[in-house]
Amino acid sequence: MDFFEHQQLARRNSRLLLVLFALAVLGVVVAVDAVIGAVYLWNYSDFHAPYAQRPGLPSLFLLVPAKVYGWGAALTAGLILIVSLARVLRLGEGGAAVAKMVGARRVLPASADLLERRLLNVVEEMAIASGVRVPAVYVMDGERGINAFAAGYEVSSTAVVVTRGTLETLTRDELQGVIGHEYSHILNGDIRLNLRMRGVLAGILFIASIGRFLMRASSESRQSKGGGGVVLAGLALFLVGCVGLFFGRLIQASVSRQREFLADASSVQFTRNPDGIAGALDQIRSASSALSSRYAEEMAHMFFAQAVPAWLAGLFATHPPIDERIRRVAPGFQPARYRPRRATAPAASETHAYGRRAGDLGIEWGRSAAASALLVGTLEAEKIDYATRLLGALPEMLRELVREPQGACLAPVALLLVPSEQPMRAQLEALRSAGHAALAERLPAVAQLTRALGPEFHLPLLDLALPAMRMASEESRRELLASLEIVANADRRVTLHEFAVLTLVRAQLEPRTRPDAAGRRKLAELSSAAFTVLSLVGHASARAGSAIAAGMKEMGISGIAPDATALTRKAAGEALEALRELAPLQKALLVKGLFAAVTVDGTIRLGEAELMRAIGAVLDCPLPPLLETLDPATLAA
Repeated sequence: MDFFEHQQLARRNSRLLLVLFALAVLGVVVAVDAVIGAVYLWNYSDFHAPYAQRPGLPSLFLLVPAKVYGWGAALTAGLILIVSLARVLRLGEGGAAVAKMVGARRVLPASADLLERRLLNVVEEMAIASGVRVPAVYVMDGERGINAFAAGYEVSSTAVVVTRGTLETLTRDELQGVIGHEYSHILNGDIRLNLRMRGVLAGILFIASIGRFLMRASSESRQSKGGGGVVLAGLALFLVGCVGLFFGRLIQASVSRQREFLADASSVQFTRNPDGIAGALDQIRSASSALSSRYAEEMAHMFFAQAVPAWLAGLFATHPPIDERIRRVAPGFQPARYRPRRATAPAASETHAYGRRAGDLGIEWGRSAAASALLVGTLEAEKIDYATRLLGALPEMLRELVREPQGACLAPVALLLVPSEQPMRAQLEALRSAGHAALAERLPAVAQLTRALGPEFHLPLLDLALPAMRMASEESRRELLASLEIVANADRRVTLHEFAVLTLVRAQLEPRTRPDAAGRRKLAELSSAAFTVLSLVGHASARAGSAIAAGMKEMGISGIAPDATALTRKAAGEALEALRELAPLQKALLVKGLFAAVTVDGTIRLGEAELMRAIGAVLDCPLPPLLETLDPATLAA
């Protein structure tokens, strides 16, 4: 399946999750009503009559008034739904909210810790190679087990979390295998499903928590007078909690195991190194992946490996057996000959691994609209090679600059400064006139660093700067967006490059008007918005008329007359926001049409490539690097 089919499957699984949740709630409600009925009957006189005079067991439960069952069912279902809804709302911020909930610490982009630096490098390589925005990275310092997870509601705003044990135990290749596994979940649409599952399971597992609490309380009350009734009530509610735990584990397992096999296989495809992920799994065999976090039960389905012990593992385990996972990815793997247990401090070559691969590998784009659309959401070893070389060629001063919030907010503005002295002076004066004098004073020094970069570095530099940008104060982020607008409009025209930078940064820093788009609309319903974006892409081509016609044909839309006056930056932004509501397979149709437009002349120019990646970022359709070469003849914007 391609990216869009995986996204569609994830949405179908979300519907399955709701069905399983409804069945689980029904099972818990029935169990609670049985306990309520038993408590009622315990105080009912006929229940204590001689055995021969008692009604039969079914008849006994019929003696309980219907309203008792009704109130019990309503209160139980209400409690589950309230807890689940509260957890879903709490997780509304996406991956960052989950990371904070489990007590993970944000790894600062400027971290001096060698282990954390190596982790950031691996994550950055894969982000640039796949077109996914660089995610926030967190470490669970108190966890010594080897484990990790990725979480988020959108592909472009995820968080990657690893345990301290993962950092201290794994080699770079093994760490890359684990991160590749998590990137598979990101690209296959699992992260949104995982968060929803975590939300709905919270209510069910809450009943299990109540049962366990009452069991502990009842055991402590055995020594007191009258403790027998508490013991029985505690035991009964513990059994009810077990019902909740049963259904929670069943739901987790039902949607988890096969996805883990897929993620393992994808990791091998991404890294071309089956021994990497196999070695990480082998380390879990000799160490552990278990977690002490009180949220491990709810989140068991999200982790790289089994986070909590599984009873009846064949039915309730959230992950396949370690031996089977290793056999599938690396049938000839030999643990004894692989390596001894490593020291905790990585070598410098592991930490600063940019440029470690040789070769000048080109990145291909598809030679047809359909083939090009298949690039969305892909991550291949050749693209990681490309990202490694690209990142290794960035000046270290510039890398250090974008690792801290203030410098990261300067970089995108510096990219928009015109190299010529007179136009740049006008841009800086426009900033001073708008009240951004301090920023204008710092920009020329940063511009000297960015001016030496080739155009192929601009979007990767923005991606590297985004994590630190998001950590800047709200005032700094507002100043950044305002400054980008001022600099881009200083000459009263916005180039494609300027539009791409503005669109990408704004999409990442401004709150979305539709933060959790339903994803059910059809392209025919949004044909006007699709045509606006197609016109924008078409006008980037040397053959605008042919490009727009090719795109309309691929999308299957017609009857819309071009109107050059209607194509404004505001209209394009509104159109992109509306198109986020497209269903996954409808987005595939849109992307095919856009690729048909940009490839109508048989090549992709730099401006077109930047524009397509910016559009992909807004639509949550990550595009890897598109250019095969950087021939100066093809770099016209």
